[in-house]
Order: sequence, then C-alpha cells, then structure tokens
Amino acid sequence: MSFIGFIKSKYFFKHLAIAIILTIFIIWLALRILDVFTRHGSSIIVPDFKGVTVEELDNFASDHNLNYIIIDSISDVSGKKGSVFLQDPAPQSKVKKGRTIYLTIISNTVEQVKMPNLTDLTLRQAVSLLESFGLKVGNLKYIPDIARNAVIKPQFQGRGIPEGTLIDKGSKIDLILGIGSNSENTIVPNLIGKTQAQATKFLIDASLNKGSEKFDNSSDTLNVRVYRQSPSPNSSVRLGSYVTLSYKKSK
Repeated sequence: MSFIGFIKSKYFFKHLAIAIILTIFIIWLALRILDVFTRHGSSIIVPDFKGVTVEELDNFASDHNLNYIIIDSISDVSGKKGSVFLQDPAPQSKVKKGRTIYLTIISNTVEQVKMPNLTDLTLRQAVSLLESFGLKVGNLKYIPDIARNAVIKPQFQGRGIPEGTLIDKGSKIDLILGIGSNSENTIVPNLIGKTQAQATKFLIDASLNKGSEKFDNSSDTLNVRVYRQSPSPNSSVRLGSYVTLSYKKSK
C-alpha cells in the first residue's frame, strides 16, 4: 500500500483518533495533577496579623488555613509587647491555602539607652540630642534663671536623672529651663492644618507645651490635622504654657 493510500485508509484515521484522544486525556490529567499540587482556584485573602500576640498565633493562623514563621523581632515602645508588627505577604494579598506568612514581632523587652548630658544645652540642642538617643521631650518647665531656654536639669517621672543612667528607649524626658532676664513671654504659633507631629515640634520650638488633645470621631491619629487651638495663634503667653489642640481627619 502506498503512503497516500495509507493516510486515506480507515486504519490510519482510527489510530489518529486514538492518538488525539490519548493526547487530550494526558493533557487533562496533567492539568488536574498540577491543580492538586498548586491548589489552583483555592486562593484566600491574607488577614491582618498586626497586633496578634504570639500566644494567639497558632489559633489565628489555623483559622485562616495559613502557616507562619517568626523571622525577626524589634523594639517598639509604642506597640503591644509580644505582638505582630510586620507581615509578608501584606494583608489583603491573595495566596494559596496553607501559604506560610513571615512575621516580625515586637520584642517583650524594651531596648535601653544611656541618658545623655543635657545640662547647659539650649532647648534646641537638647531636643536634637534626645532624639538621637531615641528619647522624647516631655514637659518644658521654666524657673528663674538668667539663661533663657538653657537646660538647668532634666527630669524623668518627676525626679532628676543623672547622665549615664540606663533608661527605656522612647521615654519622655522633662526639661527644667531658664526663663531669662528679658521677657517671660512667647508667641503662640499658628498650628491650624498641622499634623500631630508637626504641631508638637512647633510648640517645642516656641517654648510651649502640648495640652489636652481632642480627636473628632477618628482613631486614625496619622491622618488628622489641627482645626482648633487654644490659646489662639499669635497670642502672647508665658514660656511653658499649655496649648489645647483639636483634630479632625483631613479630606
């Protein structure tokens, strides 16, 4: 039988059909097996692990069909000790069931630093030095002294704190400052439209303290702006006076 005659025969078409069916079946079977191993179509949304404590992680991850590994820890004085601070993949990401989530937690111990020497520094110098040590400025208290805005002594929780004392990072240090020999007054800056952090800086630069703060129906303190203050901008007040601030969420 010639080649042309062979490819026109029923025998050829029969085996061609069988080959096509087998090829389709093998491809279908391979895709099914691949689906099983890759969990195709079984993706889930990654929940927000932030704030979940180490003790709660096993149940939390199991409830969401996920695994987790703690890869690092950090010191963060503002967060809850022993809780999740960062995660990878991020919340709301789509992943397969059983995916491993990599977590960074907040250490149960707070890093400590040595108290720097602030005596005789200017207010601006003291603020800069405290920030470089990971410390914060607390209240500004003024007493009679010829050197205006010079640090007489620092205090922590109402008591003097000697240079070199170990203290938790992020602690607030109150500053006892000289009131000067000329004017005991300062001008209140205009804080309208400022963020919480910006308002704090402006007040310290003006030798003033931040008083009570009010937030209008918002727990998101990062995206709020000052819309009311008391005393009003450009008022003349004594050094160390308190300024009350009201915030609302920016549009």
